[in-house]
Amino acid sequence: MSALNMVATCMFGLEKFLGEEIDALGCRRTLTMDGRVFFEGGPGDVARANLRLRTAERVYVLAGPGFPAATFDQLFEGVRALPWEDFIDSRGAFPVSGHCVKSALTSVPSCQSIVKKAMCVRLGSVYGYRTLPEDGTEYPVSFFLFKDTAYLMIDTSGVSLHKRGYRPSANQAPLRETLAAALVMNARIRDGIFLWDPFCGSGTIAIEGAMYAMNIAPGLRRSFCSESFGFLPAGSFAEARGAALGDVRDCGFRARGTDISSECIETARENAARAGVADRIEFYTGDATRIKKPDGDIKGTLICNPPYGERMMTVREAEELYRAMGRAFSGFGNWQIYVLTSCEYFEKLYGRRADRTRKLYNGTIPCLLYQYYRPRS
Repeated sequence: MSALNMVATCMFGLEKFLGEEIDALGCRRTLTMDGRVFFEGGPGDVARANLRLRTAERVYVLAGPGFPAATFDQLFEGVRALPWEDFIDSRGAFPVSGHCVKSALTSVPSCQSIVKKAMCVRLGSVYGYRTLPEDGTEYPVSFFLFKDTAYLMIDTSGVSLHKRGYRPSANQAPLRETLAAALVMNARIRDGIFLWDPFCGSGTIAIEGAMYAMNIAPGLRRSFCSESFGFLPAGSFAEARGAALGDVRDCGFRARGTDISSECIETARENAARAGVADRIEFYTGDATRIKKPDGDIKGTLICNPPYGERMMTVREAEELYRAMGRAFSGFGNWQIYVLTSCEYFEKLYGRRADRTRKLYNGTIPCLLYQYYRPRS
């Protein structure tokens, strides 16, 4: 198998970051839509993408090009026409899941049934089975129906890629690792820039910052369901892990995480240790509304995800917090400041208009990233 068509999914708003990461892998982007980036690569790129993509939620291999599927008959015939035998062996299991968006076919269970039946017909005829055993390697199959076009894919990630393995527990309103990585990438965190998250919670932003600065592949400490796939080169994951380990940089990056909760700080320390970056980050209890710029001529960046008044605090309490943040953060001179919140009038409360805003989603919550990177006038 010389080339594969793949698709990586992401949280809404992260498509730009994910596309740039795919470019950096040396793969070729072919299509971008909300929450998905399609690309071409070699079989070995499946392992590399799963290990290295910081903003992807999952990596899929496409079973074939998208096809019209406005009716169940079209869906069945389109699925049956795909070369499933190129991917799934004679004893392979293939559970089916999927999504329907803006399509005539809206029933996910009905589509699941049609896809499964069509695959059984195709594979049964190829392998000579009336009933497929499905007692071997599991190949999770996913369909995506979008505007009456069906895309059939095999999941190569298994557990979602945001689960790096360093955060078995989190605080009350955890920030997903993939979104934290995007915040760090957006701020261009690097060696020589001190990173501080004054609402660190379980430490995700600081940890992702350290991993990014040190070029630690986010999937280095976890496994993937496709490691046993027969259609991928034997040893490709071992080779990709070895290369990723060799690419880790020893740099002078430093970060700080503070939070008003001592319980959160203890969790953050444990998570940083599991991620292998505990020596790069100092965590301690502190009130974000009372922080002060460190002494000396230190170049730094504040990145934070304060309470929105939804899962934590009331709206009124969050508004008072944003006012206090504006007063405290004003003392940080030429530091860059990035604040992610769902509050659409944050600038008024904070007391300063952002140099730029970016629309992102924290889970299903639409948010704005308020970016301050010019010195206060």
